[in-house]
Amino acid sequence: MYEAHPCLSTTPLPPCRFIAFSRLIPYYRNVTDEKTPETPKKVLKLPIRNLVEQMYRSGSLGVDFASADRAVAGTAGHRKIRKLRPDDYTPEVPIVHRVETTYFILELSGRIDGIFTSSEPVTLEELKTTTLNPDLLAAEDNPVHWGQLKMYAYCYAVEEGLDTIAGQLTYYHLDSGAVHESRQVFTLAELTVWFEDIIGRYLVWANTIETWRRTRDESIQSMAFPFTTYRAGQRQMAVDVYLAVKQREHLLVQAPTGIGKTMASLFPAVKALSEGHTEKIFYLTARNTGKIAAEEALARLREKGLRLKAVTITAKEKTCLEPDICCQPELCEYADGYYGRIDEAVKAAFELDDLTHNSIIEIARRFRVCPFELSLDLSLWADCIICDYNYAFDPRVYLKRFFQVNTGDYTFLIDEAHNLVDRARDMFSTELDRRDIAGLRQSVKTHLPKTYRQLGRINRWMNQVKKECKARGESYAEHTRPDTLLPLLQTFFDEAAQWLAKNQPAPFRSALLDVYFEIHRFLAVAEQFNESYTTCFDIENGDIKIKLFCLDPSEKMKENLGRAQSAVFFSATLTPTDYFQRLFGCREDSRQRILASPFPPENLCLLLMPSISTFYNDRSATVPAVAEIIAETVSRKQGNYLVFFPSYAYLQMVHEAFTARQPDADIIVQNSSMSEDERGQFLAHFAPGNPRTLVGFAVMGGIFGEGIDLTGDRLTGAVIIGVGLPAICLERELIREYFNRADNAGFEFAYLYPGMTRVLQAAGRVIRTEEDRGVVMLVDRRFNESRYRNLFPKEWRPLRVPAPAALPAILHEFWKM
Repeated sequence: MYEAHPCLSTTPLPPCRFIAFSRLIPYYRNVTDEKTPETPKKVLKLPIRNLVEQMYRSGSLGVDFASADRAVAGTAGHRKIRKLRPDDYTPEVPIVHRVETTYFILELSGRIDGIFTSSEPVTLEELKTTTLNPDLLAAEDNPVHWGQLKMYAYCYAVEEGLDTIAGQLTYYHLDSGAVHESRQVFTLAELTVWFEDIIGRYLVWANTIETWRRTRDESIQSMAFPFTTYRAGQRQMAVDVYLAVKQREHLLVQAPTGIGKTMASLFPAVKALSEGHTEKIFYLTARNTGKIAAEEALARLREKGLRLKAVTITAKEKTCLEPDICCQPELCEYADGYYGRIDEAVKAAFELDDLTHNSIIEIARRFRVCPFELSLDLSLWADCIICDYNYAFDPRVYLKRFFQVNTGDYTFLIDEAHNLVDRARDMFSTELDRRDIAGLRQSVKTHLPKTYRQLGRINRWMNQVKKECKARGESYAEHTRPDTLLPLLQTFFDEAAQWLAKNQPAPFRSALLDVYFEIHRFLAVAEQFNESYTTCFDIENGDIKIKLFCLDPSEKMKENLGRAQSAVFFSATLTPTDYFQRLFGCREDSRQRILASPFPPENLCLLLMPSISTFYNDRSATVPAVAEIIAETVSRKQGNYLVFFPSYAYLQMVHEAFTARQPDADIIVQNSSMSEDERGQFLAHFAPGNPRTLVGFAVMGGIFGEGIDLTGDRLTGAVIIGVGLPAICLERELIREYFNRADNAGFEFAYLYPGMTRVLQAAGRVIRTEEDRGVVMLVDRRFNESRYRNLFPKEWRPLRVPAPAALPAILHEFWKM
C-alpha cells in the first residue's frame, strides 16, 4: 500500500550557487511542464513583500520594540493619508503577476497601497508608518521599501502595458503626523533588468530546493520498513496513519507501550509526503525523550536509504550560547550581524539531513549566529519539524511563519497525546502575580513616575483581592472576568508601549518588557473570556495571583487543529477515547483505533492488593502495610524496581518506613526539581545485572512515570500506590463543576480519567518488548471498583492478593517459570 504514485521527472536541474532564502515559503501547485506539455510544472506562489525582504535583509537580529497595537495604529495612519489624496486615487489595489521560467511558474502577489491613476506617468504609492524621530524620516528611505515598490511597479507596468511608471514612497509619523514623500520615475526597461536579477537570484534557491525534493522523493519511494517484520499491531497503526494523512483526517490511536508507535507514525507519514499527500510533517511531543525517539526513528530510516531533512526546535533558553547576557546585538555576538552570516550557515546546514539540537549548536558556533533563530530559519525548508506542542498550539510562541496567515498542507503527529489536555489548559490560560507588579513598580519609581502611579493602582486592586482571600480563608473563583481590573491594565499597557517604542536602554527595561507581555497576554485572554473560562484568585507563598483559567480547551484546540490538514494523536493511554477526542477538539468524524498488546500475557504478573486504602486520611495508618508490600514484592527476585506514589509527601512517609525496614537496600528517590543531568543519573542506576536489588521511589505522572524505556533486566517490576487522582484543589474542583454541567461527568473529567492515565503509564514501564517479564502491583482498594477496572486494558487479568502474607508464594510461582 506504500507504493508511490508516478512522480515528476528526475532529470536533474542545472548546478547553481546556493542562496539561502530561509524565510521565504513557496506554495506549490502543478500546471504545465518544463520539458513537455504532459508533465506538470510547479507553480511557486510568492508574496512580493516576503520576496523583497528576503533579498535585501541585512544587519542584526531585531530587538527594537513594536507595541502590540502597532498594526492598528498603522492602519489608522494609512487612512489619514488617503483622506488627503485626490479623487482619482485608488487605494488597496491587489496585484498578481505570473512569470514562466524554464522550470517553474512564479505567481507573485501583493497589494499596492494606492495608485494615482491620472498622474503622468501613473504613480504607485507605498505607505509606511513609523515612530522614528520626524527629522529622520527622509533618512528612512531604505532598500526593502523601495524594492517592494519597484516590484509592484514592474508587475503593474507589465500587466498594463506601460513603458514608464512612477513610484512614491510615503512615510507617516504616528506621533506627530509629519509626512515625508519620495518619488522616482522608472522605465520598464530598467525595471526589467532589476526584476530579472531578483528573480534569477531567487530561482537559484528554488532550483536547489526542487532538486533536493526530487532526491528526497526518490529515496522515500524505494525505502523499505527498517525492521524485518512489523510488531503485532504496528502495521495496523501504520496503515491507519497513512490513510489519515492521505484522506486529511483526524485519527486517535491507543497502542501499548513498546509497540513502536514512533516508527508506526513517522514511516507512513514520510511515505505520504513523497506522494504529495502532505507538504510538511510536524512531530509534536511533550518531552525531550519524545524528540530523541523521533530523531532515532528517522536515523533508522536513513539507514534504509531515506533522504529527509528534519529540524529539531529546542526552547530558546536551552539553546542560548550566551545565557548570562541580554539578547541585544550590542552585547551578543550571535545576534550582532546575524543576517550577514545566516546564508552561509544555512548553506552548511543544507549539507546535513539530521539537524538535531547538537548539530544546530555546532553550526551556530561556527558561523556565529543565534542557534534558536537558526533552527527557525532552517525549519522553513525542512521536511519534518520535531518540536514541543507549544510551537503548534500556544498563542504566545506558535510558529507564525507557518500558521499565522497561510497554513499549508501540514500533518501533525502528536506523540504521548494524553499530555495534551492539561498542556492545552495551560497554553490557553494566563495569570498575573502581584509580586511582579510590585517589583517593577519599585524599579521605575524615579524614572517613570506616570508608570509608577499606574502600577500602584494595579497593586492596590490586587491587594484588595488578597484581603478578600484571607478573609475567606482560602482561594476562590468567579465565573466572570475581572472587569474592574482590565482598564487599569490597559492604561499601564498603553503607557508602557509608548516608552518601550523609544527603544531606550534602562536597567529596568527587561523587567518592564516581561510585565508588559504578561499584561498583553492577560488582556488578550480576557477578550476571549467565555463560559469555558473562570477567574481564579489564588494565594500562593503568601501573595496573590489572578488567573484566567481555561476549563475546557476543546474550542481553542479545534481552531488550532485547523492549521494542519491531518492530525494523528497517539499514546499508550487514550482511554476513554471519546473523552480525549472531545477535549482535543477533534472533528466529529475522527477515526479511533485501540490496539491490543502484542506481548505474551503470561510475561506480566499483574497483582491487585484491594485490602489497602490510600485515601488521604488513611495514608498515615497504612504506611507500615504499604512498606511491607513493597518489601515483599522486591525481595522475591533480585532486580530493579520502581515504586510510584500519588504525591511527594506520601512518598517521603513510605520511604522512611521502608528504609527502616530494609536498611541494606539500594534506594534512590526522585525529588521535585531534578535537572536533566540528575534525571539521567537516576535512570543510569537501572542497569542490567545490578549486584543488589535497586528500588526507585517516584511520583506518578512525573518524569519517570512515562516516556522512559527500561527494557529487559533494567526494570523488573513496578509497585503502584493509589489510583493516581490529582490532588483536590481549586482548579480541579472548577473543572469538576464545569463538566458536571456540560457533560454530566465532572468527577471523571477532573479526577478519574487523568488519574488512571497516570496509573496505566506507570504500569507500562515494565513490559517493553516480547522478551520482557515483570511484575506490576496495584495497591488500593478502589482498583476493585468497576469504574476503575473498566479503564483497564482488555488484556489485563489482575490477580487479587488478599494480604501481603500471600505475596511470597504468588511471586515465587511466577518467577520460577
